[in-house]
Amino acid sequence: MSGYVREVSRRVFAQEFRESNLTFKDGDDQYSPQYLLTPTGAKVNRLFIVGTLIEKEDIGTDSEYWRGRVSDPTGSFMIYAGQYQPEAAQALAECETPAFVAIVGKPSTYTNAEGTVFTSVRPESISIVDVATRDLWVADAARRTLERVKDLDNMDSNVVKAKEHYNTDKDHYSSMIREALRSLKEDL
Repeated sequence: MSGYVREVSRRVFAQEFRESNLTFKDGDDQYSPQYLLTPTGAKVNRLFIVGTLIEKEDIGTDSEYWRGRVSDPTGSFMIYAGQYQPEAAQALAECETPAFVAIVGKPSTYTNAEGTVFTSVRPESISIVDVATRDLWVADAARRTLERVKDLDNMDSNVVKAKEHYNTDKDHYSSMIREALRSLKEDL
């Protein structure tokens, strides 16, 4: 597969990720990439998150299937790793909680019978990191989210689709960014 380029890993806070529920494919064939469109217009096929692994549990019945919760200053991500993510599952199994972790993964959605959409991350890789790395990620995610909030006034097709679907409130996400950055000041 020469010419294959991996998707950029987007930086999205847990709160915005949890509030996302619009998925779509870019193309018509079965191999077309699937995306999660967030309320600020991030088109996410892969994401990069850094936070605190606050809990983990092997919820598998026949084989190991790990569920974890990773928190950032805005909330938490649910992560699930099993036989199709062996390196990530092993890292999760071996990691002590709490620990700062960096995760690259794919967004996943599940819709229950009532129509509620739940988001989670299928990790491709999990690495133990330090507090400085977590703080850098918070600052970077805040900057990128702020850029998307500012871009909500342009007419890019993803932005238009996000605004129509979510009726995005700029103040809501601006406030989320401020809270995330305030958490860094508290840590100092």
